Amino acid sequence: MSGFLKVAWLVLRKDLRVESRNREMLFTTLFFAVSCVLVFSFGFVRGGQAVEGAASGILWITIAFSGTLALGRAFERERNHDALRGLLLAPVDRPAIYLGKLLGILLLLAVVEAVVVVLVAFLFRAPLFQYVWRLLTLLTLGTIGFASVGTLFSAMLVRTTNRAVLLPVLLYPVTIPVLIMGVSGTAALLQPEPDLAMARLWIGLLFSFDAVFLTLAFWTFEPVMTE
Repeated sequence: MSGFLKVAWLVLRKDLRVESRNREMLFTTLFFAVSCVLVFSFGFVRGGQAVEGAASGILWITIAFSGTLALGRAFERERNHDALRGLLLAPVDRPAIYLGKLLGILLLLAVVEAVVVVLVAFLFRAPLFQYVWRLLTLLTLGTIGFASVGTLFSAMLVRTTNRAVLLPVLLYPVTIPVLIMGVSGTAALLQPEPDLAMARLWIGLLFSFDAVFLTLAFWTFEPVMTE
């Protein structure tokens, strides 16, 4: 294993070990996501039938809201006892620290999304598992795009006092295209006659956006943390 990947693995393992002790972020994010779906179900389900096209939007809104909650605490533990300073002073590539934090957020959101997808499919009677691999690809690419930007902004705002307010203000305008593509791709799969060609188009666009977002995040993480 190269030094870069080893550092990323160590950061990820540290986060997983800390989270395994109290599961604070997991339980908080999961509870919030489930609550969002339940609230939306009361507003968009009438007589056992969901409003047409509601499932895809609610799925991605829930992912965005719960992801923002998780991202807001991504670097929270490093603020205690000046651990962030020690992490940045370590003789390692700082983009590797970013990668480790990003992978931790992605694993957390993967668990949350697994529960949310099942819940949305059940409450809204949405055929989310009809094209499971295409849906999985949309969720994976959309989550990577959302979390890559969110992890960078979370690191940038870690020293600010109003980070809980500033994070969504900065995050949502940048990631709106990712969310729109995720909603549109999922809606194409949930139509009475699924539009697979359109779903593939949105998947391709998501892949392109992810490549741009990840490149910019790796490139800007070190100067952001230095300042």
